[in-house]
Formats: sequence, structure tokens, C-alpha cells
Amino acid sequence: MTFKITHQTHYTFDSDVFLEPHYLRFRPRATAYLDVTNFSLEISPQPIGHKVILDEDHNSINFCWYEGMTNQLQITATSILETKDFNPFEFLVYPLAFNQLPFQYNALQKKILFSALEGQLISQELLDYGAAIMEGSQCKTIPYLRHLTKQLHDDFIVEYREVGSPLAPDITFQLKRGSCRDLSWMQIHLLRQQGFAARFVSGYYYFDMLQPEYELHAWVEVFLPGTGWIGLDPSHGMLTGNTHFPIASSAYFEQTMPVSGGIRGSANSTLKTNLSIETL
Repeated sequence: MTFKITHQTHYTFDSDVFLEPHYLRFRPRATAYLDVTNFSLEISPQPIGHKVILDEDHNSINFCWYEGMTNQLQITATSILETKDFNPFEFLVYPLAFNQLPFQYNALQKKILFSALEGQLISQELLDYGAAIMEGSQCKTIPYLRHLTKQLHDDFIVEYREVGSPLAPDITFQLKRGSCRDLSWMQIHLLRQQGFAARFVSGYYYFDMLQPEYELHAWVEVFLPGTGWIGLDPSHGMLTGNTHFPIASSAYFEQTMPVSGGIRGSANSTLKTNLSIETL
């Protein structure tokens, strides 16, 4: 299937500012089930320099720098994607010991995965919530990940919040509601406390709607030997499939934001975004 994604981002400033160099994360990442056949960026004002780089997490970034003053920054990213058939359960966890919880990564894996294992303290209530689901899954790795992801979908209300960092895991747990990034950040820190390497993913998710209204989406990836990074979407209660289109992934959510950069000036700004995903 072929998809066309158009993502528009428009910052307006109430006085002229100087744009510092910006990191732009809009290009979808090619996967085993996804080919990026075309990608283009339209940027206004046009940067005087523009280079595609890989960041610390091997995400593809458009790095731009500017000159002169402006009262706006407008970015339109257009992607054409080709998807293939994909079975999210077609994998083998190996060594077999990783099918049973708890497990331990080996010394080299711990070094490589260090940032994705680095957790923060979370409440005993949240730990108990995860432990009960693990016990109900007979401490089996894949059943637990599936059941936890579905239970988060069932127990929490998903709400839209356009801007802002993810809420602290304990706040989301107490509220029993949150945006996709809030639920993902909470699941990440619960999994890290249980010994999983887990990271934050930003991207797009396509599904049929009578009145399409898409937004940037967030989900979770967990690393299992023999399998690699497995995607979990707590907002929809499922493993990710071939209509999840990742852009950037990192142990730190700040490293996945679509636009990162500062301004010189004292202006206030407003942000408008528009995202369309259509099949061709």
C-alpha cells in the first residue's frame, strides 16, 4: 500500500527574531515493512545551510541554519511510503531464557543499552500494577508485554495535548488519563524498573476514519535479543504494525521532538500544525 503524509508546522512570532540552528525530525524511518520512496522539505524562511545528519540515536535529522530576521518559521514535510505485509508476531526470542521474567541482559548488552535501561523512581502503586499483570501472564515475556499494553489502553483515557513534555509517570498513573506520549513515558519507566530496555518513539499512525484527523503519535519500543526492538502502542493496546511509521526513537523523549532549536529575541510565539495521511 502507498501512503502520502503531509505534515505542516507553522510558528508565528509577534516580533522579528533571529533563528538559531534547528534540528528537524520529520523523515520516516525505513523498516522491514516500510520503504520511504520520496521525502521533501519546504522551509520558510529558506535556511542558508542545510545538511542531513544522523544523531546520537542514529535518527535521520535535517540540520538547518539561518541568517537575517523573521517573524515566522514554516515547515512542510511530504513523505511517500510503501508498506509491505507484516506479522508483528513473526519473531524468535533467543536465547530462550529471555522468554521468562525476570531476565538479565549480558554485560555487553547492558553497556550498549545503558540509556534505555536508566529508569527513574516510580510509585509502589505503579510497580504493583505492573507486577499483578506480570503474575497474570505467568511471568512469560511476550504475553506480559501484550497484556500490559492492552491493560493500559483499557484502564486509561487517551486525550489529545498538542504541546508539552510527557507528564511524570506517577502523575499519569494517578490521573488515569493522558496523551499518547504520557502513556508511553509511563510504560517505559515501568518496564525499565522491571529490567527491560525501553525507548520512546515518535512517528505517525494511520487507521481508517470517517473524518480523518491525524496527529503526531508516540509509542514504546522494547529490546529483546533475537528479536530486536518490538513496538508497543499503549494508546491503542497493541503491538505496532505496518501502519505505524516511526520517525525518531530514543531513550530520551527530548531527542524525538519534530522541531528543536532556539531563537534570539523576546517575541511570543504561536504554533499551528496540520497532518494529513492519505492512501494513493
